[in-house]
Amino acid sequence: MDRNFDLKAAISSVRAASRACRDVQQRLVSADSLEKKDKSPVTVADFASQAIVCARLEAEYPNDPLVGEEDSAALREDEQSKLLNAVVQTVGSEIRGNPDEDQVLGWIDRGNADASTLRYWTLDPIDGTKGFLRGEQYAVALGLIEDGEVVLGVLGCPNFPANDGIGALFAGVKGQQARAYALWDESDDTGAEVHVSRIASAAEARFCESVESAHSDQSTSAQIARALGITDAPFRIDSQCKYAAVARNDASIYLRLPIRADYEEKIWDHAAGKIVVECAGGRVTDADGHPLDFSRGRTLAANSGVVATSGRIHDEVIDAVRRVRGMA
Repeated sequence: MDRNFDLKAAISSVRAASRACRDVQQRLVSADSLEKKDKSPVTVADFASQAIVCARLEAEYPNDPLVGEEDSAALREDEQSKLLNAVVQTVGSEIRGNPDEDQVLGWIDRGNADASTLRYWTLDPIDGTKGFLRGEQYAVALGLIEDGEVVLGVLGCPNFPANDGIGALFAGVKGQQARAYALWDESDDTGAEVHVSRIASAAEARFCESVESAHSDQSTSAQIARALGITDAPFRIDSQCKYAAVARNDASIYLRLPIRADYEEKIWDHAAGKIVVECAGGRVTDADGHPLDFSRGRTLAANSGVVATSGRIHDEVIDAVRRVRGMA
């Protein structure tokens, strides 16, 4: 199936959202955020990024649902008028026509779609908000799911090192080689192929994991590294940039081990990164070696944890994960 139009629309949407996020980060003040019930921050950029992607995709695919991380409920509260104004202004920098508050709120809430339809997009408008707030790594992550399978993914990584400076975009399309594009250069519509590492032994690998210890069981990760004979220190970065690092051969293993038995990963946290790594030649499964199941709604309810590798070492890594977790 020719997905060229889907890919162009996704890349254009992610580039626009990434520009808005970069601009917000450059003028960020601490007041430009609020907290969810789980104490995670949501910034002007989170809301604006989701509105921009939803608006752009709505123009191209008015009937395509989108499952996103954010909704506008907290933003509609009277005490958040300053935040809402900033979101509207940021969206207006990328969406023509001077959109008003109702339009912007409506675009944000397009992300409340049902994840059980045959075709839908899933978006993390800023994956790694704490990294964003620290001025470090974060990603705009957009995936396309059809019949429960991720068929396309785009990662916009505004602070990721690239050949021409800072800022890279990674894309994966089912059946095609993963490619990296200049994030800020709209004229780069061809990109360059990216390939995972070809190491044959996990002992040669460098693994990456979340900066935030609350996101993954880092003590178990350290035990797994020792079991595999890995001596290099972990490469700790925020967000789905970890998938980009594996795809581009900056690292060979990404471990995201569950912090509690009942935790369910969100689909928008993994859809785009998963297919980018797979199209670069790697493998992505859960911690038990099972395929990630995107047919269960908004979470990976059938899976426990996530393991992404450069491919040839995947079975070796899964074996170590099983042994160490079995001893816990």
